Amino acid sequence: MPSVQRMVGSSHEAMHRIFQEDLTLITRALRKLLDIPFPEPETISPVSPDLTEIKPLERRVDTLLRLDMNDGSGYLLAIEAQGKKDPNKPSSWASYLAHLYAKYRLPPVLVVVCQDKATATWAAEPIRIGIPGQPSLTVRPLVRGPHNVPAIFNVEAAARDIPLAAFSALTHGKDPDTAAILETLAAALKTVDDDTATLFSEFTGIGLGNTPAGQIWRDLMTSYASFFRSPFAEEVREEAREEGRAEGRAEARAEGRAEAEAKARAARAEERAQLVLKILDRRGIEVPAYMRQAISGCQDLDVLGGWLDRALTVTTAGELFADA
Repeated sequence: MPSVQRMVGSSHEAMHRIFQEDLTLITRALRKLLDIPFPEPETISPVSPDLTEIKPLERRVDTLLRLDMNDGSGYLLAIEAQGKKDPNKPSSWASYLAHLYAKYRLPPVLVVVCQDKATATWAAEPIRIGIPGQPSLTVRPLVRGPHNVPAIFNVEAAARDIPLAAFSALTHGKDPDTAAILETLAAALKTVDDDTATLFSEFTGIGLGNTPAGQIWRDLMTSYASFFRSPFAEEVREEAREEGRAEGRAEARAEGRAEAEAKARAARAEERAQLVLKILDRRGIEVPAYMRQAISGCQDLDVLGGWLDRALTVTTAGELFADA
């Protein structure tokens, strides 16, 4: 099977891709969390985040959304997930905004989401380009971080807005109260439909990654295993089963272990492929029979992971294979 290049790391991915799953989340977050009277858009639609020109210069924002208003006006929301301070980012952000305004003739708004206060404080600093006192260009990102995103401890509140609750949990992944926040989210996911629980349990697990908070989430998924059917939850269940089997197979042959691991990988690949198809079907995207067969028959977890990411934003099934 052809391979698909993963463009960003998994934790980085989840911090901004959550806005692609629920396109209205970012405007709700700006109004609820920043108390900004952001106008209500008539429509919100994904825009290709690829800002590359014919010249060998690549610009790629993490997530780009177009908001069209009833009065004919509109905005572009450029969402960046920032895990640490990066001295190269200010110039990149200025370049993104200038290029977006020149290309689409719509006011671009830069939103930066962070998982720690130090990075958020750094990202919120105005970027002034020009002479002191009268810059030619000033960039003021709207920054979301643990210092200004409320932690959600109420299950009913979390269940009313699952995407916002998941975003809050990711943002507070390094807090001392992380366990209670994640327990609230896990309990809220039990109250919604299977597809929503699957998607946002997956987002949360990927976003927290290999961290202490990620391990807490994996433990919760083990406890709630009967309620979630996502590939992430299946991996957690498989790991738990593997640990139990390991105690009784110390003398097993290496060939037997390899065969068991191969079967487990095949099962994860099959479930991940089905999730790709389910997301496409749920978004109303037609998948030709030969593409459906190619997706169902793929055994490469990395390729399937790339397709799973793309399935949330593509407009045609063929775009899954665009970079093959």
